[in-house]
Order: sequence, then C-alpha cells, then structure tokens
Amino acid sequence: MKDWQKGIIVAIEKETSQTKKFFIQVPEIEKFDFIPGQFVTLDLPIHEQKNKRWRSYSIASAPNGTNIFELIIVYLEGGAGTNYLFNEAGIGTEFLLRGPLGKFILPEKIEKNIFLICTGTGIAPFRSMVRYIHEHKIPHHQIHLIFGCRKFTDGLYLNELRELTKVEPNFHFHVCFSREHEVHEPGHYTGYVHQVYEQLLQTNKTAASFYLCGWKNMIDEAKERILALGYDRKDIHLELYG
Repeated sequence: MKDWQKGIIVAIEKETSQTKKFFIQVPEIEKFDFIPGQFVTLDLPIHEQKNKRWRSYSIASAPNGTNIFELIIVYLEGGAGTNYLFNEAGIGTEFLLRGPLGKFILPEKIEKNIFLICTGTGIAPFRSMVRYIHEHKIPHHQIHLIFGCRKFTDGLYLNELRELTKVEPNFHFHVCFSREHEVHEPGHYTGYVHQVYEQLLQTNKTAASFYLCGWKNMIDEAKERILALGYDRKDIHLELYG
C-alpha cells in the first residue's frame, strides 16, 4: 500500500452547476506518476475515525511529467466529503492523500476494440486513458467512449472529447442524455448508454473489451447486456462509483 503524502489544492474550476475540477499538487515529489485509470484516496478532515474520512476519486488527467493531477468531483447532497471540498476547501487547502491505486487500466498492448462505458464522473478514468493514448501515439483498434448523463447541462469534457475525435483515428465519442427529448449533434443520443454499444455490436460484432465506470445500476445492466451479446465475463472490467 502506498504511503500517505501531502496534497495541496492549487486550482479549482467549475465544470457544471454540480461538478468541479480540482487540481492537486503533491509538493514533496517532482513527478506524480500513475497509470491512466488509477485513483487516489484523500484523507479529509470530516470525521474522527480514519476510515470515515477517506474518499477515493479516479484521476481525470493523463500523466504529464509534473506533480499536479486533476480530479472531477460531483457534489452529493448530504455527502460529508463533497460538502467539505465544495464549501470549505479552497486554493491552498492541504490534506493527506494516498496513491496512485487500482488496477482499472488498459493492457499495455491494445489488441481488441475497446468500449469505455460510463455515467457521470465515471468519465474521469476514461478521459485519462484516451488523452494518454493520443498524446503518446499508442497503437489501438476502434475505441468507443460512451458517456451517459441526464441533461445537456450535465455534460463533462464534451468539447474536448468531440475535438479529439477529429484528430485521433478510430476514436469515437458517443453521448447519451437520459432526460432530453431530442438532440441535434452527431454522436449524441437521447436515452441510455446501452443502446449505443448494442447497436454498434449488432452491426459489427468483433473481439472487444469493455470497461464500465459509474453508477451501480448502469454497471449491473451493462454486464447483463454484454454477456447476452455473447461476450465472456473476462472481457468486462469495472470500477463502481457511489
């Protein structure tokens, strides 16, 4: 297990009405190195018991050779951790953190099509992965990032990922809005994430790996549907949020 080390909030940016980006510096090291898909655990001053102070978040940025990384965090009504981060913490706030942790990562050699299926801030590890693939020119097959949220105003990293589809061959970005009635942007849909991968695979079923990150209901349903399409459990990797 990694040791605890000091983290400092060096910038905060509002992404949506309920979501903020937090940029964390680890000042005691020159380079905070991690594998895209990993997470960190923060020790926040919100409880006397240690394990009730810990909150884990996937890293949303790609490794960049510096000691600063990015988290994207949604405010949870009644959540002690997000209440602290949104309403008490600010630039210069210090806390302990541990990481990087976790094995929710892509293989070193990408030999199959990849489906990255997420809801809400579950997009964080996938944004890290696709930026890393692009920046380091990692060879890959088709990559479909399928992101689900409720309203247009809940979208995360939309412009950035749309732009990435124009410059990264075989990268496709699909956005599903469950509470909108019509959409006009190519690659955007009303409804849920499941319709997208099912449609893609019904017309062209190939060897694929599936990475699921987000709300439990989405992950449970996606697992069932992917297995029903004839894929194996070992093709499915998941990271549960909430």
